[in-house]
Amino acid sequence: MSLQAGIVGLPNVGKSTLFNAVSNSAKAQASNYRFCTIEPNIGLVDVPDARMDKLAELVKPNRTVPTQLEIVDIAGLVRGASKGEGLGNKFLGNIRQVDAIIHVVRCFEDENVLREEGAINPVSDKEIIDTELQLKDLDSVEKKASKVEKMAKVGADTKSQAEYKILLRCMEHLQKGKSIHSLGLDKEEQNAIADLFLLTDKPVLYVANVDEASMHTGNKYSDALIEAVKDEGAQVIIMNNDIEAQISEMENLDDKQMFMDEYHMKEPALNRLIQSAYKLLNLETYFTAGVQEVRAWTIHKGWKAPQAASVIHTDFEKGFIKAEVIAYDDFIKYGSEAACRENGRLRIEGKEYLVQDGDVMHFRFNV
Repeated sequence: MSLQAGIVGLPNVGKSTLFNAVSNSAKAQASNYRFCTIEPNIGLVDVPDARMDKLAELVKPNRTVPTQLEIVDIAGLVRGASKGEGLGNKFLGNIRQVDAIIHVVRCFEDENVLREEGAINPVSDKEIIDTELQLKDLDSVEKKASKVEKMAKVGADTKSQAEYKILLRCMEHLQKGKSIHSLGLDKEEQNAIADLFLLTDKPVLYVANVDEASMHTGNKYSDALIEAVKDEGAQVIIMNNDIEAQISEMENLDDKQMFMDEYHMKEPALNRLIQSAYKLLNLETYFTAGVQEVRAWTIHKGWKAPQAASVIHTDFEKGFIKAEVIAYDDFIKYGSEAACRENGRLRIEGKEYLVQDGDVMHFRFNV
């Protein structure tokens, strides 16, 4: 399953520094000038999960394999991007391909870091990005509405008439400076605009990039950002991107722990960011646990057992018979699959079983 979260923001807010910190397969150039990133960088990120570590302690496998998430570092947007400013059309096209947005907002003062928008103002910065995405979406909706309107005028074409009404609602919403994800479309209505891949219909996670002194408490800038997004239902992660990048570069675990102790950190803030991005995409994890490996598998929330089996191999779904399921808490409590079986905590589930986050599973199938 390949799902992407794209890092966006104005130039010089710390996007590429954040990407360098989270990515374990690629390093993006981070420099103090406009449009340092032109082509999007893509990296695979291990999703931290303490449950996998605890399972590994009990099973003692030959290896552990965490689940992963794709992170895309997209170039900084500027005012006027929707009209092509700063190669805006290219960058907005890159955003259109991702499934969720990680919006980095500058919440620190530093005269050595260039800024084109005057005094530090995270709320204004957020609104610049919102406006450019909304304007681009408005353009897309208007073009489709123009085509659908002609078909809707034909009396018998009720499908086009219904679709046109939805497009008009989207247009009115965007014209008010509001994003599509706040419109509250139902599943059927969303299907009518699915082919547009609207930028403002994507879930958003905000990163308040603060100075070192504010990394645990936040500051007036991050407070203002939190207040500005409170009605969006969006989460704000407060972190210092530079420190997170330094932690990620350390290969020695003892050195890493000493560094975090110095900054009074229990874990990297990146862990919270990655886990939040994972949940933002409506993803969950189940595990397979055996002597060869303990492995985490990514599924969408609400998937049934055969769908969950398909991420291991499509044959598992085609020939699905049953699933052996142990709840994570039960596995930890009893300490092994055998003990769970002896105590009646291993269940046999069929095709209609809704997989629960953290389930430890084995599949029976026949091809």
